[in-house]
Amino acid sequence: MAKQKNNERHWYVVHTYSGYEDAVARNLKQRISSMGMEDYIFDVIVPKEKRVRIKNGKKVEEEDKMYKGYVLVDMIVTDESWYVVRNTPRVTGFVGAGNQPVPISKEELEQIMNRMNRDTAKHVVDLSVGDAVVITDGPFKDLEGKIGEIDEERGKAKVLVPMFGRETPVELDFVQIRQI
Repeated sequence: MAKQKNNERHWYVVHTYSGYEDAVARNLKQRISSMGMEDYIFDVIVPKEKRVRIKNGKKVEEEDKMYKGYVLVDMIVTDESWYVVRNTPRVTGFVGAGNQPVPISKEELEQIMNRMNRDTAKHVVDLSVGDAVVITDGPFKDLEGKIGEIDEERGKAKVLVPMFGRETPVELDFVQIRQI
C-alpha cells in the first residue's frame, strides 16, 4: 500500500462480513489499544438508527444497523494503521479504489450522524401500497381494505375500505391493521 500523501484524520468505511459489524468494532477497539494505535485510529462506529417494528400486533422499538456489512473508522491512514484495520478478523477491506482507502465526505458523515442521533424512531412495516389488509382494532374492526398510502414517519396508513358502494379512506395506526 502506498503511504497517503498527507496524514490527515478522516472517516473511512470498512467492509466486514455481514452480521459481524459489532464484533469487528469490538475487536478493532481492542487491537487499537493493544497495538498502541490511539494516535492514528480514534473511533470505530457501527451506524445504527432507532426503528419501530410491529411484532405480534405490538410496537417494539429497536436499534437497526443502517448499513449491513460496514463499519466507520475515524483514523489517519499510515502503513501501520492500515495494517491494523485491514488485518482485524472478519474485515474484508476498505471501501475505496484498489488498496487505497477513500474517506467519506463531511456531508455524508453529517447525514449518517443525524440519522443515528434522531430522537424519534422510524416506523418500519412490511406493507406496501395496494396490499390487502384487515382492520384489527377500532370502529372499523374486521373490515377488509387495501393500503392507499403509507406514512412511516408517523406510523400510519390510509386504508381504502369499501363502504356504501365506494372506497372510503380511513387513517389507521400500523398496529390496527394486519396483512391478509
